[in-house]
Formats: sequence, structure tokens, C-alpha cells
Amino acid sequence: MTMKLLSVASEIYPLIKTGGLADVTGALPGALAEHGVTVRSLVPGYPAVIAGVGKGKPVRRYDDLFGGKAAVLAAQVEGLDLLVLDAPDFFMRDGGPYSDHGGNDWGDNWRRFAALSRVGADIAEGALKGWRPDIVHVHDWQAAMTAAYVRFGPAASVPKVVTIHNLAFQGRYGADIFAHLGLPPEAWGVDGVEYYGGIGYLKAGLVSADAITTVSPTYAQEIRSPVHGMGLDGLINGRVDRLHGILNGVDTYIWNPATDVLIPKHYGMRSLGARTANRRLLERRFGLDHDAAPIFIIVSRLTWQKGMDLMVDAVDHLVGLGGKLALLGSGDHPLEGAFLSAAERHRGRVGVQIGYDEPLSHLLQAGGDAILIPSRFEPCGLTQLYALRYGCVPVVARVGGLADTVIDANEAAVNAGVATGVVFAPSDPLALHGAINRAVALHRDKAAWQAMQRAGMRSDVSWTHSAARYAALYRSLLAAAA
Repeated sequence: MTMKLLSVASEIYPLIKTGGLADVTGALPGALAEHGVTVRSLVPGYPAVIAGVGKGKPVRRYDDLFGGKAAVLAAQVEGLDLLVLDAPDFFMRDGGPYSDHGGNDWGDNWRRFAALSRVGADIAEGALKGWRPDIVHVHDWQAAMTAAYVRFGPAASVPKVVTIHNLAFQGRYGADIFAHLGLPPEAWGVDGVEYYGGIGYLKAGLVSADAITTVSPTYAQEIRSPVHGMGLDGLINGRVDRLHGILNGVDTYIWNPATDVLIPKHYGMRSLGARTANRRLLERRFGLDHDAAPIFIIVSRLTWQKGMDLMVDAVDHLVGLGGKLALLGSGDHPLEGAFLSAAERHRGRVGVQIGYDEPLSHLLQAGGDAILIPSRFEPCGLTQLYALRYGCVPVVARVGGLADTVIDANEAAVNAGVATGVVFAPSDPLALHGAINRAVALHRDKAAWQAMQRAGMRSDVSWTHSAARYAALYRSLLAAAA
């Protein structure tokens, strides 16, 4: 039986991306199609999205959606069946999806993403002629209110899945906005949208969901603890029977070193020597010395969560061991400045590019020797999956999805030929320095290093198994609702 699913998210690759969320929402529909699930994705009409879809077909109009005119446009882009919320007052802005160029959150984010969620609920209730979803799957706080609107509306029986990509971002606002959300009075309360005297968008979605998923099994367990639960561990433990940890995958068509159009030299497990051409270009792009020393790469948001303050302090240690570092990322301004200072201090050994550059991220994976991911918590992580695919050895903290996807190069794993990276714990300076020491030592043993590269490249990082798990979850929810 073919199943119709509505996905609601604030980002989708290739139209709009600030992180891994977009990669997931862009790749999952194609993977689900193989399991009899057809997906339509509702996304905001940011300038890049409107430009990408061109002239979409209006399938619903709003004269007053939270105070502004809006329309839902249907479009097909690169195999994605899209529904775009064209609400210029909310989304047609010069800046990022959530903040302006200065990094300041848009002051009306509560209204912008309530509008997205309200439209998602309308579609679940049959607002589009000739199409109504069997399942609603929403992602993170920006779309989580969809589940609450559905729950407190006429289509409450439609199964609702909420995926947590990062529990640290919850969409919390003051109680004064409740009167403007268009929810019934009974939605206010501890079993509804109320959260510590205010309103929590993610909390409202979690308490309204028929199933809660996270993007890795380990993260599903971590968020049950006060340390990682971010104030929601009590709610999550109370709904643990609905909690599922389903590991993210990657689009193995886009991320394939044998065919990737964004890298100069293609290669595979049996032609690792061809990576040298990518390495040479990487050295030139980042102003690194041309020598045999290992190139460590970082492709990351520069934040405390990602452990980038630890990495700032480890740069001198890495260079002292003879290593080189190429970094691509942006985030907290003090961290950006610290890495730029490190590049000035270690010319030829450290190169830094602040910003987001998709083609350059592919070159980094294809030319770097090892990727550093010292996260304090990591719901899943995708960069280590890309690294495995590209023979770039992950050096990662043992948290969340990093723990689920990288096999540590301990002596037994190396001897068995199954090691795929270096895993360390806890996420602190001493352990990080030790992991870098181990990586540098392993890199000197070319046979052991290439064995790790090949083991990583053999890893199944596709959506195959995870899409099957999602499809099975959807069917179980439909059966329970019947």
C-alpha cells in the first residue's frame, strides 16, 4: 500500500541549508520512495527557495495568515515534491532563515514558524484539493507546532511524528503570544503548549506526537538524562515508549568520491592514491605547506556544542606534532577570531575560511587525511559520515551519533581490520590532545592508515536501513490509528 506523507521543515537541500537538517529532509523522501512512501515537503518561501522553484502552481491562498497574505505553491525540484509557503511578510528577507546578517534572531520567529506549522496542519486536515496525507512528519522546533495544531484540530487522529535534530534549540517564547496562535483554550497547560510559564514550540510538538524520533540511537538515550535533556528529559522519559533512535544517512549519490562533480580527482577504495590530487588543491586553497604531514580538517559550526573552544586550544599542539589544519566554518565571533589568529600564527600550517561553501566542503573531505569533531554533544552528525565515505578518517568524541558510527582504532579493531577512526572521551583538552597524538601516530603507519580508510569507505552510511525503519514506524502508527 502506498502511503502519503507530509514532511514539514524549515530547511531542505538543495534549496536552503544551514546544517544537517537540510541534508536529511532533502535525502529522506527519495529513500522512503523505495518503501512505498510518497513525500510532499512543506518549506518556507525564503528568497533562495522562491528562486529555486521558479513559478510554482498556487494550490491554496490565505488572505490573512497571522496578519499577512500568503499562498502555498506546488513545485518539483530535483526529484522533490515541494509545497512552498510563499508568505513574503515572513520569509522574503535579506538575511538567514532565522536571523539577520548580524546574527540577531528575527524578532517575529514565533509568528513565522507558527504560520508554517498552521499551514502544515491545514494540509493534514485536507486543505489541498485531491491530496491528504496519511502521516505528518515534522522536524525540529520550527515545525513542531504542526503536531500541536493537528492534535487540537479536526484531524487529531492523523499520526504525527516529531524528529529531534538538536534538543538544544527549542523555540521558547513568552505566554503573551498564546492569544495570537489560534489554538483553543485547552491547548494551554502542561499537557499542551505551556512550558515553564511560557510557550515551548518543541515541547508542544513532543507532547502532541504519536512518535518521537531522534537522529541516532545513542542520542535517544542521552536526552533521557538531565545532562543532555535540556529541561525536557522528564517529558521524554514519560513518553519513552514512543521514543525511537533512528540513525541519519547521507545521499550516497551526491556524496560519492567516484563521481562527485565538486572534486577535481575521482577515486575509490582501490585507488586511494588518486586522493593526492585533491590534497594538493586543498593545500593551495588554504595556503598550507606542500609536505607529507597529515592534514586535519574541520567543517563545522564554530560553537561550544561542537567543542570548537577545545579545538582552538589544541591547534598549537596539533602543529607542534607536525600536523596541518584546514578549517571551514562560521559561528561565534570570538571563536572565528581565535582560529583566524591561529592561521596568522602558523602560516603554512593552519588555513581558515570563515563561512559556508558546499563545494569546498567536498574538497576538504576528498583531500583531508582526518576530520576533527570534538563535540560535547552530537545528535547524529553528518560530516563524519561524509568523511567515512571519502576516506577521511574521523577523530571524534564518543557522544551521540559519533559513537554510533565510528569504530575506534584500538589494538583489537586495528588487528581485525574494522577500525574506522579515533574515538575519545570525555570531551576535554586532555582527551582531545591524546586523540590527535594517536591519529598522527597512526598516519605514520601507511598500511594501518589505508586499512582504516578502506574500512570507513565500506561502511554503509546510506539511508537504506534507516528509511526502512521509518517506513515500518509509519505503518505501525497507521495500524494503531485504524
